Amino acid sequence: MSTAELQSATPLATPPSAPRRVERADLVRTMVIAVLLVFVLIGLPQMLSVYYIDSMTQVAIYSVVALGLGVLVGRVGLISLGQAAVLAIGAWVAARLLFATSLPYEVVLLASGVITMVLGTLVGLPALRMRGLYLALITLMLAGAITVALASLNFPNGGHGFSGYNGTFVHIPSLRRPGIATTDPAYFRYSVIVAALMFLLVLAHVRTRPGRAWAAIRQSEPAALAAGINTTLYKLWAFALASFITGVAGGVLAGAVRYLYSIDFQTQDSITLLAVVLMGGAYSIWGAIVAGLLLQLLPAILNNAGVSPDWLIILFGIGVLQVLTTAPRGIVDQLPRDISRLGRRLGGLTRRSAASHGEAP
Repeated sequence: MSTAELQSATPLATPPSAPRRVERADLVRTMVIAVLLVFVLIGLPQMLSVYYIDSMTQVAIYSVVALGLGVLVGRVGLISLGQAAVLAIGAWVAARLLFATSLPYEVVLLASGVITMVLGTLVGLPALRMRGLYLALITLMLAGAITVALASLNFPNGGHGFSGYNGTFVHIPSLRRPGIATTDPAYFRYSVIVAALMFLLVLAHVRTRPGRAWAAIRQSEPAALAAGINTTLYKLWAFALASFITGVAGGVLAGAVRYLYSIDFQTQDSITLLAVVLMGGAYSIWGAIVAGLLLQLLPAILNNAGVSPDWLIILFGIGVLQVLTTAPRGIVDQLPRDISRLGRRLGGLTRRSAASHGEAP
């Protein structure tokens, strides 16, 4: 057989194994995620007190909020400082529907997401012309305006009817929960399942055409336009997706805390949220979970230890500075690499120590 014939026959004789390795890695990753999800749903509530179960419910909710902001910042490159206000809208809509109707909780969550998506898309209209600092300032001012509007409406309005108002703030009923999740552990599981569905929704976008279009816009909007990408459509799509999942998170938050007040949604919370998203990793879906842990579990631990959570503002400031200078992809990317690097160094020290002892007389 000639050399040319041998070269042409070799690919047929030895098919590439890279796709098989990729498929195997995806299968292992899926199995690990499934095992972790089962543990969180079944094992974790048995190990935690009610205090930490409530904190982990907040982690699940704010992981979805961080995921929505991560879509805007990490996938499209749009800086938004209005996500806390979007969360407040979703919670307010859910509260009004829960007070005024007997709709199933799942329908309330869907309605909260859709209504918030419409309003969030309208808020995202300035993104068609603005980027960077200008967009951040616009969304921050809109967040402040929404907070003032909700306070003026006497949020959450516990009176009768859809627009009812209980002026005395006495005997305001607590928000109802779904019938299958009336207890705190059950509602924690309910929140985790809703959060998992929102993560799957975002993952489906990221791995398909919208995700590729967002990546092109983030890298260079003029190049994306030259490639025929409708940047207006995909920017609004990103705002719509982020607003929808944040609205759903607001509906879950309404059932978690049972009593909502406008003071719970401060405008500066949007700045803190952006900080923890950058720290966790805006370019990774896993970074949203890290952001949720930083934003809700860490303050709960400090509060339980008698330490004021206000110290976290300083910690978050240092963390953002560290991320911007040394780890632009966040903790979710830096920590595994640091652990791997530490393991290699410790292994090298162990081998050198063993070699030196072997050479000693």
